[in-house]
Amino acid sequence: MKKLLAAAAVLGVATAFPVASYAGDAPYFPIIAKGFSHQFWQAVKAGAEQAAKEDGVTITFEGPATEAEVDKQIDILNAAFAKKPAGLGFAALDTKAEDAALKQFADAKIPIVAFDSGVANDMPLSTCTTDNVNAAGAAADKLAEAIGDSGEVAAEIHDQTSATGIGRRDGFLNRLKDKHPNIKVVDVKYANDSLKAADDIKATIAAHPNLKGIFASNEGSAIGLAVALKETGAKIVGVGYDSGKKQKDAIMDGTLIGSITQNPVGIGQCAVHSLSKALKGETLPKIQDTGFYWYDKSNMADPKIAAVLYD
Repeated sequence: MKKLLAAAAVLGVATAFPVASYAGDAPYFPIIAKGFSHQFWQAVKAGAEQAAKEDGVTITFEGPATEAEVDKQIDILNAAFAKKPAGLGFAALDTKAEDAALKQFADAKIPIVAFDSGVANDMPLSTCTTDNVNAAGAAADKLAEAIGDSGEVAAEIHDQTSATGIGRRDGFLNRLKDKHPNIKVVDVKYANDSLKAADDIKATIAAHPNLKGIFASNEGSAIGLAVALKETGAKIVGVGYDSGKKQKDAIMDGTLIGSITQNPVGIGQCAVHSLSKALKGETLPKIQDTGFYWYDKSNMADPKIAAVLYD
């Protein structure tokens, strides 16, 4: 394998892992995402494929069609285990429901690296992820600033079962509670796809005529937020999360004031590079923070920001 990126040594990693081949002699890693309904995952896939090429490994990038299909993701996990891979990259749709499927890999001493969304156990050697709590807290600060640090706000969260959904919800709500006591959260709803999110947000706007701001916690919910604001004409401050053309367009036309972007390419690279390191017996940090940025009209062209935005 080519030279791998260095990682801080926080936890020891066992040195004896079974190495299986899926194509030729290259170690094979199934990389299982949460879904394919958002462009975010295509960016993660691009990063994973780049890292696989650098490391001389073979990967498949798989996942259910949408992020609502936990049972389908479990089926994909079971099918991946049957291929006897050298390692597993996994973004969990549910922090607990997939434990039995994951345990097969752990019992077989197949290294697991979580990415984007971790699990509520210690089976993954490492998790490549955004600091979702802090990132959503930054979104809360920006929203608070935009509405004069007082008034009613709401949140549209993409789910309440994954680590990302829980982290972003709690990060947003707790930052408001701790730092912005004059802001009242009047509604929290859950929707991953843009259509349901738009319907949710329209209902929230109708129910709360004094609403001043809304936070949407991922690409799908943020697109739904932009749609709802445009269709209702409501003069409400909208803050999103993730990227994608529709969300960037909504920021440029003023429908949303800005969003938090993750580093999806970096997340994919981290997952594959970490599995490669595990096979070599290298130590891995338990959590690998892949970073985030606030972006809006003023800095979208900044090379540092543009590099982590995606269409």
